[in-house]
Amino acid sequence: MKQLIQFLDITLTGLIAGVIFGIWIGNNPQDLSAVTYVEQQQNTIRALNVLMPILGLISIILTGIYAVLSKGEKLNRNLLLLATAFLIISGLITRFGNQPINAIVITWKLENIPDIWSTLRDKWWSFHIMRTLSAMTGFALIVYVSIFKKIKGSNV
Repeated sequence: MKQLIQFLDITLTGLIAGVIFGIWIGNNPQDLSAVTYVEQQQNTIRALNVLMPILGLISIILTGIYAVLSKGEKLNRNLLLLATAFLIISGLITRFGNQPINAIVITWKLENIPDIWSTLRDKWWSFHIMRTLSAMTGFALIVYVSIFKKIKGSNV
């Protein structure tokens, strides 16, 4: 059971971290025109605004279960609890930082983009960088626990 949880946790958290990282690397909106930014952002919102939070919640739950199943391995358990905290932080940044801005941007019409578009873009991007770093740290901790336990073959 623990191996299944570990596998699902690595897979889902890796998918989440990968999508977030991909947006960070490939979708920096800094040099986009207002119309291009809104088109890109609205497309991303429609594609990911429901799916990613659901996957994020499942990932948090799986990491928490993985930590509980590692109760006899104190360092691993603590690192997994720390990973859970980083994933929760990423989720909270998304919920209270990015999603309120998404709710505004999704309503914009391309022919009538408000003057505050670049201010909201910059705020959204700052939140995105924070959640990326948090999600990547959580994922790295999960992978670390999973790999180094196997390499050492002991209860780290």
